[in-house]
Amino acid sequence: MSALSIGANGITAAAARFDYSAAKTVDDTAQGKDVVSDFVEQVQSRAAFEASISVVKTADQMTGVLLNMKV
Repeated sequence: MSALSIGANGITAAAARFDYSAAKTVDDTAQGKDVVSDFVEQVQSRAAFEASISVVKTADQMTGVLLNMKV
């Protein structure tokens, strides 16, 4: 599995986690439940998303360097 594929999968997973947490926040707010853990999950999901984007950027840079190498 390539780094680009891993990064793309991480982006998809983090976005899904964030979407689920956002929907759960709305439900919990409507029911009067504590939403702090939902907000923590959203922050963690954002960090995972940003980390996955960094993986994709690094993989892209590495590919660019390899393609620009002269033999």
